[in-house]
Amino acid sequence: MQSNFFVKKNILKDKLKYNGEILLNYKIEYPEFISACRSPVCLDKINKFYREKALAYKEYCETDLFAMAVEQYKYDIENGFPVRIFEALKTYTVTYFGACAVSIYFDRYEYTGGAHGNTLRESQTWNIKNCVTIELSQIVRCPPDYKTYILSEVESQIEKEPEMYFENYHELIAENFNENSFYCTPEGIVFYYQQYDIAPYSSGIREFFIPYSVCVLNPVRLCRVLSGRYL
Repeated sequence: MQSNFFVKKNILKDKLKYNGEILLNYKIEYPEFISACRSPVCLDKINKFYREKALAYKEYCETDLFAMAVEQYKYDIENGFPVRIFEALKTYTVTYFGACAVSIYFDRYEYTGGAHGNTLRESQTWNIKNCVTIELSQIVRCPPDYKTYILSEVESQIEKEPEMYFENYHELIAENFNENSFYCTPEGIVFYYQQYDIAPYSSGIREFFIPYSVCVLNPVRLCRVLSGRYL
């Protein structure tokens, strides 16, 4: 991270009650990017994007998710079951900031009963010179095409410990491929699959690190390419 770049953590949280009992705890973290040397207009746009997403999730927690918690509460009371408190937690991790890019991922965890909760991950990588997201195809320029190259890398890494994955992982990595499921780090990109996509719950969100190379552009090189200044 650059010394003139700051990330302020904003938090929305509450404990929602029904009949005097807490039925839902939620906590939502979202970033506010501050920089002395970057365009405030661009950063304002990115900050607005994340603020609005946080507020939308807050509304979901206080309406849909809370309604589910109330219905579950009524069912549990009627049937003599222990009351289960719903949980919602959204956190973020900034994985890269430098040159013209910032990369970030969010993990959204929800518990609505059962043995365990579930986590869903989303991520964005921004070109902060023009305030647009960077596509995976812009970063990975390896032959024959970016998807084939990434699937080959993923399968090669899975083969080192196949016991952690479903037996038909070869088909699943292609079926569940999502071109938005990546983020940048200083050393390379990380491509990931959601829980259950290619492996059991116990294996968690599966990540695959792909180092920068001649055809996997780091953000510094990518900025030069996008601006027409090739290395």
